[in-house]
Amino acid sequence: MIEVNKLDPKFRYEVMRERGGEKISHCFTCGTCTASCPVNEVDEAFNPRKIIRMIVLGMKDNVLNSDFMWLCAGCSSCQERCPQGVSITDIMMALKNIAVRNGITHPAFQVQASEIYKFGRLYEVGDLNDRREKLELPRIPEKPEPIRKIYELIGIDKLVESEEINQE
Repeated sequence: MIEVNKLDPKFRYEVMRERGGEKISHCFTCGTCTASCPVNEVDEAFNPRKIIRMIVLGMKDNVLNSDFMWLCAGCSSCQERCPQGVSITDIMMALKNIAVRNGITHPAFQVQASEIYKFGRLYEVGDLNDRREKLELPRIPEKPEPIRKIYELIGIDKLVESEEINQE
């Protein structure tokens, strides 16, 4: 049930101002995106057409607090087939950016951000460099400092700190 008093009629315009969200108003909910979505094949709860409809209706809280945008595989199958040229993958990225600015992140995103902060990548290099040397491949640099500076500049370091506190 949609609660009218909880709708944000400006939400669609907020999405349209984000890079990638400009063409959301071109969508006429034909369903081609959902029919071509590999995530929808696995989990019917992920429905790009429904997400776009929720954005247009102004269901900001529902959209930003759902798993929808975080589940998008980013494969672009939906937008390649969209008859209106709506960049659905880009809209999902725009929604993620809006969510993060509103202090909303998916737990998986927090874990990934924390790992990148610690190691400069999603995984610790560890003994991988020993194996690479045996294969005469160059070592993978283990310098997370540049990543940490970037995190600090854009404010993600606070997200990582809260994730590390939650793990303790």
